[in-house]
Amino acid sequence: MKKQITWLEDILKIFKYFFLFCFFSIFPSLLEASERWVLDKKLSKIEFELQVLFAKNVQGEFKSIEGFIELDVNEKKNNKAIFSVKVDDIEMNYIKFKDLLLSNIFFDTEQFPVAVVDTKKFSYTNEKEIKLDVELTLKGKSEIVPLTIYVTRLAEELVQIQTELIFSRIKFGIGIGKWSNTSILKDKVKLKTNLFLFQE
Repeated sequence: MKKQITWLEDILKIFKYFFLFCFFSIFPSLLEASERWVLDKKLSKIEFELQVLFAKNVQGEFKSIEGFIELDVNEKKNNKAIFSVKVDDIEMNYIKFKDLLLSNIFFDTEQFPVAVVDTKKFSYTNEKEIKLDVELTLKGKSEIVPLTIYVTRLAEELVQIQTELIFSRIKFGIGIGKWSNTSILKDKVKLKTNLFLFQE
């Protein structure tokens, strides 16, 4: 009886492995469905600029960045990328206005310490230039904004991504009271990224 049970178990194992072999032979894409690329924080930069009438533009850089990209390498339909910055960790040229910029009048970093760009699921055909509508979340509000991504493959497991994103600060409540006036401090904020990602 014991021999019969052992024999049946062996047959079942053989059948299981044969089934798995056949399944992945028919659907090979399931063996390697995605790639994950992670941000190199030391090399990467996210900078911002806001135009000021009759004065030097407000310029700065977010120093704490997180992010990753997941690629559907076969179908190219279920790709996703998320990048975030810690808003209060910035360097800027108007250093005396830094506290004002981080206050509830502008970014309100105590309540909303992080800003996020989320591509949601996207597809692409041109690997070097990708046009997307992404979700920008800032100061507790989310807006869809257009984004063009330029991709340069530097090595087998290292890519460079450059983008420029422009959004309305007024839509996000960045600048309230007298600072909501756009005659001096303009409305459009420009975010420029120069990101380097390596494959996990």
